[in-house]
Amino acid sequence: MTTAVRYAFDNRAEEAVDQLRVLEEALDPITTGHLDRLGVPAGAHCWEVGAGAGSIARLLAERVGPTGSVTATDLDPTRLAGAGGSVLVRRHDVRSEQPPGGPFDLIHARLLLLHLPERQEVLATLAGALRPGGVLLVEEFDRSPLTVLGTAAPDEAALFSRVVDALLTVLGDRGADLDWGRRVHGAMTGLGLTGVRTSVHAESWSHDGGARLHEINSRQLQGPLLAAGVTPDELTRFRALVRRPGFDALSYTLVSTSGRRPG
Repeated sequence: MTTAVRYAFDNRAEEAVDQLRVLEEALDPITTGHLDRLGVPAGAHCWEVGAGAGSIARLLAERVGPTGSVTATDLDPTRLAGAGGSVLVRRHDVRSEQPPGGPFDLIHARLLLLHLPERQEVLATLAGALRPGGVLLVEEFDRSPLTVLGTAAPDEAALFSRVVDALLTVLGDRGADLDWGRRVHGAMTGLGLTGVRTSVHAESWSHDGGARLHEINSRQLQGPLLAAGVTPDELTRFRALVRRPGFDALSYTLVSTSGRRPG
């Protein structure tokens, strides 16, 4: 039975455009590096799961060329309208529906399974949709503590930590598991995938870079944050802090794990 999920973020909301853009700017270079290592040959058949605004789906389409295919799915594909004619866009619930075609040479999911209570079952579904020799790449944020790196008064650093911790608590209340990224390696191994490899990445996020995500998330989740005890004044000061030139903080840690189906 599929568990009802209160998704923290709504792709149809106005803030989703900026949220997805910031995530693409911050994370696409990391994902691209992993795809370079794993290899995406011309003619490959790929599935981009939880495709967001479609930047990785478009990248894959460029690499597989006219003899390959890319299927981009999302529970709400609102932001996939501009994915391009060579990308097949489908509304799809990976928790309860059969894979959209396949078998696939490459399947990629980023910042998706951590939000799904059925994450272990979904991982098994993705692994089972690979053709022999096919690769699964799963990337998730980890709850590693975020540290202010730039110049900030002690009370500002404390405010930053308080609001970010509240954001993570709200996500957890909505079913997110921010420890899942560290368990993907063992889960892939348990499913029989081979050559399983995990890498982690964190870097500084600046006021005009990745740190914009904190302000965006604080607006998307303003109601739950206020209900959790964060005050309107704290939110105002938090948003001003992360927008301030010179502000830098350590990013969320991205845990990227890949494995290959034997054969």
